[in-house]
Amino acid sequence: MEKTDVQKIISWIRDYFDKNSWAKGAILGMSGGKDSLVVAKLCAEALGKDRVLGIIMPNGNMLDIDDANKSCKIIGIDYKIVDISSAYNDILNISSPVIKEKGESVNSVTTINIAPRVRMTVLYSIGASLDYLVANTSNLSEFEVGYTTKWGDNVGDFAPIANFTKSEVCEIGLILGLPEKLVHKTPSDGLSGMSDEQKLGFSYNELDKFIRTGCVGLNHDKIVKMHNNSEHKRQGVLRYKNTLPNHFDKNC
Repeated sequence: MEKTDVQKIISWIRDYFDKNSWAKGAILGMSGGKDSLVVAKLCAEALGKDRVLGIIMPNGNMLDIDDANKSCKIIGIDYKIVDISSAYNDILNISSPVIKEKGESVNSVTTINIAPRVRMTVLYSIGASLDYLVANTSNLSEFEVGYTTKWGDNVGDFAPIANFTKSEVCEIGLILGLPEKLVHKTPSDGLSGMSDEQKLGFSYNELDKFIRTGCVGLNHDKIVKMHNNSEHKRQGVLRYKNTLPNHFDKNC
């Protein structure tokens, strides 16, 4: 990854807003992780700090709230804290009776995924009134194995890092001059209490190597299965395009 590659992403964001000249700025969720940090910095570089709004959305308690606050302050963007716990509980409470009536119990798929969908609704609610476009903060590694919430964190109006692996996002962050401690922070969903790699069952390095080269070790079958089973999630979001090889792209 070179500085010129990062500049191309910044130019792509700027061009996108030039084409959507009605938009006054960009809004995104700030989780305290490297992806939102990098996307916020890219947007600030492209549009100016005053045109980027970060929204920190704890569901009651938020383990990474200090890093989320710190990320916004480092970049110098305006940010607000919106507690989504009441909306989360309302949705869970009105959904549970239907699930139980069908003879099932509320499972972790439901409880984990409500929050990202509420957060995206909050972003679009605020963005619509401010004439701000929503920045997607998912990376290619997450997209390719479906490690995202459909209609939650995997959507948005534009996606600056959606065609870059987790490893490449770290490179972008360092080129942008962001703190190494935050760029190399252990990734987690902030929902389950586990790291991403614990939940996935393999490392991002292994996944990223497979995406770019097709080479992988013992987890080849697991990665391919997760990719195939999550195709339904990879729809409807504008991705930044680059020329790096992608093993999953049939057009390579």
